[in-house]
Amino acid sequence: MSIKIYGVQDIKKELQHLDNSQLMELCLRLVRHKKENKELTAYLLFDADNEQAFIESLVAENGFMFSQLPHNNYQLAKSLRKILRFLNKYIKFTASKQAEIELLINFCRNYIQYVDKRASTYKPLRLLLTRQLEKIQKTIAKLHEDLQFDYSQDFNAMVGEAEEKLKWLNMNDYLL
Repeated sequence: MSIKIYGVQDIKKELQHLDNSQLMELCLRLVRHKKENKELTAYLLFDADNEQAFIESLVAENGFMFSQLPHNNYQLAKSLRKILRFLNKYIKFTASKQAEIELLINFCRNYIQYVDKRASTYKPLRLLLTRQLEKIQKTIAKLHEDLQFDYSQDFNAMVGEAEEKLKWLNMNDYLL
C-alpha cells in the first residue's frame, strides 16, 4: 500500500475549485501545524509589502544576536550557526537575491566586528565566514549587471575590512 503524493500543479488545480471560506480554512489549518508555516504566512500578510523595513528589522535583530555571543569557541560556533539558520529562514521567505546579499554582508560585517581574533584560529569559525563569502559571490553573479556592480563594491569593501582584522583571510581569494 502506498500513499499518493501530489505535486504543486495538482494542488494548484484543486485549489482553483475551492471557494474563499474553504480556502481560508485550509490556510488556517496549515498555519496551526508548523511554526515555519505560521512565520511564512505572517511575513506574507504583514511584512512582504515593505521588504526594506523588514530587512532593517532583521539587521537590527542580527546585531543584537551578535552582541550576545559567548566567548567559548565551541559555543561561539554554535551561536553563529543559530544566527545563520535564523537569517536563512527569512532569506527563504523573501525569495529575493538582493535581500539575501544584504543580510549575508551584514552577517559577515558583524562577524568581523564581534568575533575575537584569537577565536578565528578555530577552523569551524573560519569556515562559517568563508562559506558565507562564497555564497555571496555566487549570489552576486546571478544579479543584473548594474546591481552586480553596486553589490560587488560593497562586498569588496567588506572583504578588505576582513583582511585587515583577520590575518588568516586572503582578500584576493574573494574579490569580485
